[in-house]
Amino acid sequence: MGMSGGGSNGGKSRMVMSEINVTPLVDVMLVLLIIFMITAPMMQQGLEVDLPETAATGLSTNDEPFVIQINKAKKITVADKPIPIAELRKRLEAIFATRSNKQIYLQADKSVEYGFVAEAMAEIRAAGIQNIGLVTLPKGGP
Repeated sequence: MGMSGGGSNGGKSRMVMSEINVTPLVDVMLVLLIIFMITAPMMQQGLEVDLPETAATGLSTNDEPFVIQINKAKKITVADKPIPIAELRKRLEAIFATRSNKQIYLQADKSVEYGFVAEAMAEIRAAGIQNIGLVTLPKGGP
């Protein structure tokens, strides 16, 4: 009867390990980091609008301001001549090829959808004009 230990588990003592395996956690975090690094530059797309600051002295340009108008019916006009949005980029590139002042003022009716105005601004930027001003009316007093 040479049993030693007298325990019910046959003499082996078991310890409960309470360590967390962090390898899967690190793997998931690295994948998320890579996804965010890839998608962050894509979220930078959009249109920058540099609105001119108002001053009491008026504009200080030598050239006549170039104004594009968009009416309620989504018709784009330049100097009272209608231009389809599909031809806007091509015509603006031709017009601004010789102009030194590459600045456009955009007048859009307030009932025109934002998406159409943004599409027109994207066509203007694609034509190489980076300085776009939005023409608005001042709000009335209280």
